[in-house]
Amino acid sequence: MHALVTALSVVSSLIFALLAVVGLRRWRRRRDVTAGWIALAFLSLGLIVTFGRLVPAHPHGLWQDALQRIEIELLVLFPYLMYRFATAFVPPSRRLQRIVSLLTVGLTVWTFALPDIPAAGEKRSTAFLLYVIAFLVHWTLLSVVVTVRLWRAGLRQPSVSRKRMQMLSFASAALTIAIIGTAFVTDNSSVAAAVVQVLAILSGAGFLLGLDPPQLVRVQWRQVEQERLQEAIRSLMTLATSRKEIAQRVLGPSADLVGAKAAVVLDAEGNVLAEQAVPSSGEQPVRVDQPGATLLMWTSPYAPFFGEDEIRVLDTVAALLGIALERANELMTNFVALAAHELRTPVTTIHGFVQTLNHLDDRLDEGQKDELRVALEQQTARMASLVEQLLDLSRLDADAVEVRPQRFDLRRRLEDVVRIAAGPRAADVSVLVEGGADANVDPSIVDHIVTNLVTNALRYGQAPVEVIAVVENGSVHISVEDAGPGVASEIEETLFERFTRAGVARDRVAGTGLGLAIARAYARAHRGDLRYEPGQPSGARFVVDLPTAS
Repeated sequence: MHALVTALSVVSSLIFALLAVVGLRRWRRRRDVTAGWIALAFLSLGLIVTFGRLVPAHPHGLWQDALQRIEIELLVLFPYLMYRFATAFVPPSRRLQRIVSLLTVGLTVWTFALPDIPAAGEKRSTAFLLYVIAFLVHWTLLSVVVTVRLWRAGLRQPSVSRKRMQMLSFASAALTIAIIGTAFVTDNSSVAAAVVQVLAILSGAGFLLGLDPPQLVRVQWRQVEQERLQEAIRSLMTLATSRKEIAQRVLGPSADLVGAKAAVVLDAEGNVLAEQAVPSSGEQPVRVDQPGATLLMWTSPYAPFFGEDEIRVLDTVAALLGIALERANELMTNFVALAAHELRTPVTTIHGFVQTLNHLDDRLDEGQKDELRVALEQQTARMASLVEQLLDLSRLDADAVEVRPQRFDLRRRLEDVVRIAAGPRAADVSVLVEGGADANVDPSIVDHIVTNLVTNALRYGQAPVEVIAVVENGSVHISVEDAGPGVASEIEETLFERFTRAGVARDRVAGTGLGLAIARAYARAHRGDLRYEPGQPSGARFVVDLPTAS
């Protein structure tokens, strides 16, 4: 048992010496009051386990007696230093601070005023027993304050800060129990002595995890907040449709990561794009500046110490947010340019119809009015379709479409798409799936592409229309073929360019000329492609190739 206790004692000594090094390193990195108190606390423990071994079991002479009393004084100071660390975030009343300081000073004076300190196994005087009781009460009270204060405050913190504060609380409580046990253990080779050393080791490990947890542990602790933030970043441009929506999507997860009670996103000009809650007046936020975006986070007083890594993550978030806002500006500019060019014709037509109804209403019979209303409805429907397609193109141009492959029943999906796209002409379209019935691609992209191809086939070609899908060699191949006259050879090279309409006059067949351009863009966003082949013996055949997810 003696060998086991000795081995455990060496392990605990190494842990507390390491704690002293880690505490000093944190203070050198931060140079603030909280880091100073925790560094002093663990330095005192490190000195106890390092130089305490120089003190003999039965000290003789002035220097050995002085070293023994300095070792005890470091034990007196440790809970006080931990108390000052725990109360540095939210200071208590000055009266309480003075009382604790006076008690510590009094116990310090008592330590050096003791007439003698009995060795292990020697009889303890009444004066020394009173001192031991005062020492244990002082240590226990301060440790309880540290434990309760950090634990309660940690309950309102994000995952990493909460875990770190709870680790420090646990370690403080475990060390207090170990110290109390030491006072009552008289045999250093007993089971009780081994239990005390195990508690000391657990305490040291808890202090290490609370003070400076390894990066892998941090990642595991903040997994929930990190996943929410990553999801928000992924959806910055794929789901958000405006600068304010982009900012709003990333604001909540960013605030959760650092436990902010209020947060604001500013653009490059300092305009508020999104805000969460209202900060209290006078409180200073954590400010994260990156080109194009600024994050303001009103965190708790504990966040700068316990959540410094999470605050650094906000730098990356702000940088990505700035890029997303810049791309949103580009997307909006492109959309406005396209819309201004392509909406001119339907808007002019609608304006003409409205003017006719307003100025010539009394000269038109009911039949003529009905014709104008039908034409007006057709033009507005065309304009709505054009706006939707222009938005699709703008998002595709900005690489803002997120691809999310998933396994689904390809036959059922294609039948549903055809039924909706063809409407009353669904009987003119047949669906055939060869090979496996399941596909592992993005179903929404399949919907977009097949809808455009089927619509074009019914609009510009002739029935019957065949939709044939083949799943093989890690790819999905879908062809849409009609029985019409096909595409004129002179426009085959420009068939997938915007506003190309297969040589059909604009006034003869309704359409925008964007369907094929959008379909190919969606295919390429999925790392696939869309191509045209002449039908046999006639007709037009479009084939889309999409790689499946592994």
